[in-house]
Amino acid sequence: MDVIQILQEKYIEEFSNNVPVGEFLFNIVITALLTILLRWFYIRFGSAISNRKKFGNNFLPLALGTLLIIMIVKSSIALSLGLVGALSIVRFRAAIKDPEELTYLFIAIGIGLAGGANQPILAIVALLVILLILFVHKRFTGQLSHSREDRMFVNINTDIEDLDQIVQVLTNVFPFVELKRMDTLDKGLDLSFICKATDIRQLSQLRDALKELSGNTSLSVVDQPDLIV
Repeated sequence: MDVIQILQEKYIEEFSNNVPVGEFLFNIVITALLTILLRWFYIRFGSAISNRKKFGNNFLPLALGTLLIIMIVKSSIALSLGLVGALSIVRFRAAIKDPEELTYLFIAIGIGLAGGANQPILAIVALLVILLILFVHKRFTGQLSHSREDRMFVNINTDIEDLDQIVQVLTNVFPFVELKRMDTLDKGLDLSFICKATDIRQLSQLRDALKELSGNTSLSVVDQPDLIV
C-alpha cells in the first residue's frame, strides 16, 4: 500500500465523514465574501483615525481562523475542552486604539463562528442587517459625508495648557476641525485633531501661529485620504 492510499484511507475519508467537503468549501467562500464586505464597509464608513485599510486586512484571516477552530472542535468534546485550556494561557496584547476597531473585530469573529457552525444563511442575514443599521445610524447622526480630499490627522504636543487657545488657532486656519483625542502631560497637552485644508499654505500658517504661542510646541501632520469628515 503506497503513501497516497494510506493518506486517503486514514485522513481524507475521515475528513469527508466528519465534514462534507462541499459544505466545508461553501462555508469558507461565504465567510470570505462576508468578511470582504465588512472590510469595505469599515474602510468606507468607519471613523477610527488609524489606517483603516491596514487594520481591515485583519478581518479575513481572523474570520477564517475562527471558522477553522469551530469546525475542528464542534464534533469533539475533548477537543473543545482542550481548546478552552489552551486559550486560558494565551494572552493577547494587541493594542486597540479605538473602541470601533474592537467592535468590527467582534463582527468578523461572529462571521467566522457562523461559518464554522454551518450557519451561512444566518451569517448573511445578520451581517446585512447589522451593516444596514450601522449605515442608518451614521446617516442620522451626521457621521456620513462624501467629501474625500484634503483631510489630515494633526497631532500637537505643547506645553500650553489652555485647550481653547489651541482650538482657536486651528479654527482660524482650517475650515473643519474636530478634536479626536486629548492627553494631559506633566506640563502641557498632547492633542490629536482631524482637519480639512483647502490650501497647502495653511500648514505654514498653523506652524507659525503655534510657534508664536509657544516655542515648545511640536506639530505632526499626516495625510489621511480615507477619513470621512
